[in-house]
Amino acid sequence: MEKAYKFRFYPTKTQIKILNSTFGCVRYVYNHFLDLKQKLYKTEKKSMSYSECSKELTVLKKDKEWLKDVDKFSLQNSLKDLD
Repeated sequence: MEKAYKFRFYPTKTQIKILNSTFGCVRYVYNHFLDLKQKLYKTEKKSMSYSECSKELTVLKKDKEWLKDVDKFSLQNSLKDLD
């Protein structure tokens, strides 16, 4: 028999700002690398691995300073979702 738990989350205003910025950055990284992968496949019939995307994410974070404001693990997990 499996049990399910339901929790309610009441974030503060600061937590809401952090969550919104994290979700926005994750969405940006996911869409950016999805676009890169699609363009690479259309032109060269190749795919990017997670490690290649992770290296490119480091370069992207240098260009887009606001990506450094959020947790790095959430950004890396968005890359894993693409695989």
